Amino acid sequence: MEVIIKFSDEDAAEDAKTALDGWRWKHAVYEFDQHLRSQIKYNEKLPSEVGDAYEKLRDKIREILSDSNLTME
Repeated sequence: MEVIIKFSDEDAAEDAKTALDGWRWKHAVYEFDQHLRSQIKYNEKLPSEVGDAYEKLRDKIREILSDSNLTME
């Protein structure tokens, strides 16, 4: 399958690239979330206040995604 998309307007082309890169953004956010999770779960040297901050970050990621009707699943 081949898809060709042509744009004469630079702004439209940039918007299309942003849309097509959506899966990369999803993957990057997922990897960041998994890194935080791994640190919380397995890093025994992680100070509790840092672990708490990581949990808050994970919650905020999910809140932002939810507000945009998005999920990481």
